Amino acid sequence: MKKTLLHITKYYYPVEGGIETVTKYLVDGMESFESSVVCFGQEGKTVTDTIDGVKVYRIAPFIRISSQDIAFSYRRRLKMILDEIKPDIIVLHCPNPFLYPITASLKPKNAKLVLLWHSDILGKGLLYRLVAGAEKRILKASDLIIATSPNYIDPGSPIYRFRDKTEVAPNGIKDRDFELCPTDNERIEEIRRMYGGRKIIFFVGRHVKYKGINYLIEAEKYIKSDCVILIGGRGPETERLKKLSKSERIHFIGKVPPSDLKCYYYASDIFGFTSCSKQEAFGVALAEAMYCGCVPVTFTIDGSGVNWVSLKGETGEEVALGDTRAYAEAVDRLLDNPELYDRYSRAGRDRISRYFTCGRAVEVTEALLQRLLETE
Repeated sequence: MKKTLLHITKYYYPVEGGIETVTKYLVDGMESFESSVVCFGQEGKTVTDTIDGVKVYRIAPFIRISSQDIAFSYRRRLKMILDEIKPDIIVLHCPNPFLYPITASLKPKNAKLVLLWHSDILGKGLLYRLVAGAEKRILKASDLIIATSPNYIDPGSPIYRFRDKTEVAPNGIKDRDFELCPTDNERIEEIRRMYGGRKIIFFVGRHVKYKGINYLIEAEKYIKSDCVILIGGRGPETERLKKLSKSERIHFIGKVPPSDLKCYYYASDIFGFTSCSKQEAFGVALAEAMYCGCVPVTFTIDGSGVNWVSLKGETGEEVALGDTRAYAEAVDRLLDNPELYDRYSRAGRDRISRYFTCGRAVEVTEALLQRLLETE
């Protein structure tokens, strides 16, 4: 009989987002477990539905404070769910500080508590100090902490004190979504023609401060190669960034449809990954680009998994944080040296194929959970 596994997460499919994507492929892929999900609902409704054979309990929030949903009925409803499912393992996807004291107090004695640590709580100031005690207690109460990279087990992270019970399971990309189809080559060539056959530096992601897009705009001034910079996505920083951009080489292309994303990766030469904070805990878009042979230039970010996904001098270039001149020089070095570029491109795709697919992530995570069940 399969062991029961309950994922407690902020949102779940069809809601889109990094944590939601990871939760979905773990739920679908770990076939040795009978999985269920509890999350916050949308549109003010508390509902229970079934997604691909998995029961999903959605609890409507009452209010949201600083990106954190709060539901006054959450404790009562979670207790009912735990009594119904009787999970062998609870996987709490972090950060989700409202749920830390609730989960810690309701965890059945015979259930293992696993924290899947997607990211620290960063940049919250006073609000973080209000939840720091609950965070410490949930870390102490956990049986296993799973970090998404070894780099994140860093003295600057709260999980560092609990590194003796912390393991690593990477995030993964849906590699099948990035395999070329016969019709893709025409679209790839069309994208290249749109920009006159010039070399393409591509960024895609949400336009927020930690993505460091302003550094990419600044670096453009120092790039000597004949190229264009395509900035995909949008967000709260979009209009400010457009005002910063004074060059005809920089193009804001808006949201890139998922069906078109791989073609942009394959059409591009450099992935302009300028994230500048450990709020970028891993870099799924970075892994996607590398799988498509697009070579990244990144910053060194202490405590971030970015510099574990792409290895300096092996799969791409890496420069000191915020050094836009060095960033431009790295871009020129790659575009001027086809042999170096091709070596990085091949090594990058190979690294992602080996270590950072969703299949690999499921395999590692499932093994960690099975091992946890075998311990007393």
